[in-house]
Amino acid sequence: MQGRARARSRGRARGQETGPPGVSPVSKAAAGPPVSAQEGELVGRGRQRTAPGAMASDAVIQISAGFQQVKIGERGGRRRDFNDLGINTRHAMEHVKASKTGTSGSPIDLKANFFRIVSRPQWVLYQYHVDFKPPMESRRLRSALLFHHEQTLGTARTFDGALLFLPRRLQDTETVLHSETRHGEKVQITVTLTNELPPTSPVCLQFYNIIFRRVLRMLNMQQIGRHYYNPNDPLNIPQHRLTIWPGFTSTILQYESSIMLSTDVSHKVLRSDTVLSFMGNLRQQCGEQRFPEACTKELIGLIVLTKYNNKTYRIDDIAWDHTPNNTFKRGDSEISFKDYYKTQYNLDIVDGNQVLLISHVKKMGPSGGPPPGPAMLIPELCYLTGLTDKMRSDFNIMKDLSSHTRLTPEQREGRLTRFVNNIHKNTEVQAEMTTWGLNFDNKLLNLAGRVLPAERIVQGTRSYEYNPWAADWSKEMRGVPLISALPLDNWFIFFTRRNAGEAQNLLQTLNKVSTPLGIRMQRPVMVEYEDRQEALLRALQQNVSSSTQMVVVVLPSNRKDKYDSVKKYLCVDCPTPSQCVVSRTLSRPQALMTVATKIALQMCCKMGGELWSVEIPLKQLMIVGIDVYHDTATGKRSIGALVSSLNQGMSRWFSKCVLQNRGQEIMDGLKGPLQGALKAWLKHNKCLPSRIIIYRDGVGDGQLQSVVNYEVPQIMESIKTMGQGYAPKLTVVVVKKRISSRFFAQIDGKLANPPPGTIIDTEVTRPEWYDFFIVSQAVRMGSVSPTHYNVVYDSSGLKPDHMQRLTYKLCHMYYNWQGIIRVPAPCQYAHKLAFLVGQSIHKEPNTNLDDFLYYL
Repeated sequence: MQGRARARSRGRARGQETGPPGVSPVSKAAAGPPVSAQEGELVGRGRQRTAPGAMASDAVIQISAGFQQVKIGERGGRRRDFNDLGINTRHAMEHVKASKTGTSGSPIDLKANFFRIVSRPQWVLYQYHVDFKPPMESRRLRSALLFHHEQTLGTARTFDGALLFLPRRLQDTETVLHSETRHGEKVQITVTLTNELPPTSPVCLQFYNIIFRRVLRMLNMQQIGRHYYNPNDPLNIPQHRLTIWPGFTSTILQYESSIMLSTDVSHKVLRSDTVLSFMGNLRQQCGEQRFPEACTKELIGLIVLTKYNNKTYRIDDIAWDHTPNNTFKRGDSEISFKDYYKTQYNLDIVDGNQVLLISHVKKMGPSGGPPPGPAMLIPELCYLTGLTDKMRSDFNIMKDLSSHTRLTPEQREGRLTRFVNNIHKNTEVQAEMTTWGLNFDNKLLNLAGRVLPAERIVQGTRSYEYNPWAADWSKEMRGVPLISALPLDNWFIFFTRRNAGEAQNLLQTLNKVSTPLGIRMQRPVMVEYEDRQEALLRALQQNVSSSTQMVVVVLPSNRKDKYDSVKKYLCVDCPTPSQCVVSRTLSRPQALMTVATKIALQMCCKMGGELWSVEIPLKQLMIVGIDVYHDTATGKRSIGALVSSLNQGMSRWFSKCVLQNRGQEIMDGLKGPLQGALKAWLKHNKCLPSRIIIYRDGVGDGQLQSVVNYEVPQIMESIKTMGQGYAPKLTVVVVKKRISSRFFAQIDGKLANPPPGTIIDTEVTRPEWYDFFIVSQAVRMGSVSPTHYNVVYDSSGLKPDHMQRLTYKLCHMYYNWQGIIRVPAPCQYAHKLAFLVGQSIHKEPNTNLDDFLYYL
């Protein structure tokens, strides 16, 4: 089995005490007997009496115990702080305490997707924690049960499912209330005072966000994940069986000079199929025998939406021997899944023979307790979300989707303004906000940015400028010799009989384009292979030797297994730079010159050639990029990649990656590669760098604390091992691409994307951080996405202006694209390396390739 199928198919005995989302924990696990490994007959849709594989009894006990602890709807546990509040890194950097703004570049008027809060409450707020016994899964039900007690709580109240905010103090610190559901179930509600908050308290920000979420619900929007969507205004794409729910992301935070609402347009792509109908179609396609394996392979790892509570879950496993008729312990009594969904959500399950899906819940249990166990999901009630890889590679699907989701700056501003106007016009919303003394501006924020001057590209003995609005120099570099290119004397082209013509055309065009670039190519050895994975691997083993400089493989299709076997063999067993090309790419004669130029450039830098450079004024500077990839195929192993510069022009790079076990800190593994990078610098430059700047990509929401408290000290420890007196100036910058901030330039009375090189370091940055935004790339469609840079440690004393300009220069140095990219080149190189290892190789590459960009 490959890919997702490696997640084991687990079996469980009937009658085990398991639970769906919303089951209270019980004190003792009831372990069912281990399942035997015999093949079971298939019954009904997706139903099988025993699992396709046996599992150890202790694993059954562990999972069974976990099922009983499910408490998905319970949000009273430890919350993850997605906005990294309270992490003040700026105060430790003397040179930016007074000001963190740059000066160079020409000014530009911008608008941003932020709305100022013009008034907010000026009284003490009381924060209460609310517990339900037995636990209630549905947040709507919890709110209804609590709000029965209006006499006790008053009319002004805000409740998010676990936290209750009131403008007045209740008589007792702990208040016990009693309610009853419409089915006659008695529920005890305990309301406990946990905090008194003055208007200046940072927890008030959390309170404003809760009020705003209530505002969104009043506008009939529904929460999915962290964001809110409007199911009443769907965009249907019937030809692809897709539905898009339009929605908004929103956060209220303290920015540089005021508290603001940051909001952006978001879209949720839903498929019209339930998981049950998907399984039924799959069974028809592959037959009874192959169904369990095919089903496991297709479903595990997918994200599904359950419309009854608008939550998303990741499918981690399939309970082959569970059906909706199985029972679990809820409180003191047994209840079947079928009855549970009827009483809790008033839903009738039609197919009583369907198997159940398992989702492992990651969030903490109540009050920092153990995490709740897996949730059991009913396929009939789960809708598939997002796009499969097959859909993503379908040009027509992506084109139709982008026409709805890629909004121009003017369309984006229109949607956001309409959204805020709806808030101002809705009388129910205004009454709610007036109760709490909260009010927003109704116009997008105006602010000033700066546009850095365009860089000169240095290539060989010549230098040239490019069109700064296009951020691309593919035309300008044609016919200009590269900085350095190794002569290509000993190389191979592998092809199938069917693609012999494409291989010959590629060779002829490579000869045409390589001479003007200064690449000297001898004739390669042409090797024909049979169109089978084993035949291709055998051809490589028989022909490629340690003296081979380059291997080009023309692949008949983009099937992953062939590509993977080429890369695995040539990156691990027989370290040789390689270039794979799909024959379809070579089939259009009019595009062949462009394609061949890009292939020639890739081949050149994979062998250690240097293409172009920009002027870097700082001497003895080593730049490092770090990124992380999570490998789903090998059970969530993380791959950390580190790429560091080896020379002044930032045109030679050292690359290393490390495979980590689940739950291990990424920096534990990257200490060795960082020392390796310093040794490689020493070997190339006969000295160690006096200044190191590390760009750390791949930091998720809420992980900043870990970088500041754990990774920075680890990096410093790693540097110290190079010698007792060695103490270079160090800067660590967290790079973030997944952000909701958007900026629009006001050009000739119209809103447009800001030009590449736009810097934003005022108004919308955070006062406790040394941070800035750069719009470095140009886009042809939609709105451009800026990149957020947060300098979390800096002993170099570099001026903010110099830090910003250096970061922008590095966005020019990615050799796989003749233009400016969204992040500094070493981050993108690290991403490519981690992705190649995680997707195709699953092992550490051979050390002989460390000094080459073999993964482009």
